[in-house]
Amino acid sequence: MEKVTTLGIDLAKRVFALHGVDGAGRVGLRKTVRREHLMQTVAALPPCLIGMEACSGAHEWARRFQELGHTVRLMAPVFVAPYRKSGKNDGNDAEAICEAVARPNMRFVPIKSAEQQAVLALHRVRQGWIEERTATISERIGVERGGEHHGQVDPQRNREDRRCQHL
Repeated sequence: MEKVTTLGIDLAKRVFALHGVDGAGRVGLRKTVRREHLMQTVAALPPCLIGMEACSGAHEWARRFQELGHTVRLMAPVFVAPYRKSGKNDGNDAEAICEAVARPNMRFVPIKSAEQQAVLALHRVRQGWIEERTATISERIGVERGGEHHGQVDPQRNREDRRCQHL
């Protein structure tokens, strides 16, 4: 097996797809690895460039791989998709990630620290509460105005109701 210089990892819940190439671009590694074996598989590789699609779990993996001496780059999935050669599956995604991470004009997502991810999680929870509160208020206003569910109001019905209240 040639020395892997670039590795693309398609992250999943239990099984990860790995696609590695050497300096000449020849495939040197193509395999699937269970979650519990991913760290030891990557640790066995010489320091290389690792690419992954950005998601909350990718930041944790990136921090771990950097501790092993690897250079890690995260990319938005929308920027990886054009490099997929055929149907969407784990192996093809890992190959596309490996191809995309080596491109000179690729845009990368900065790796977040655990503290940054915790703050982001708090902001997302808060935003969810705001959206839930807004939906509840909108529905109540709609019902109070004589509308049906989900804040939908029938203007004709409201006019008739107002006339009846004055009589």
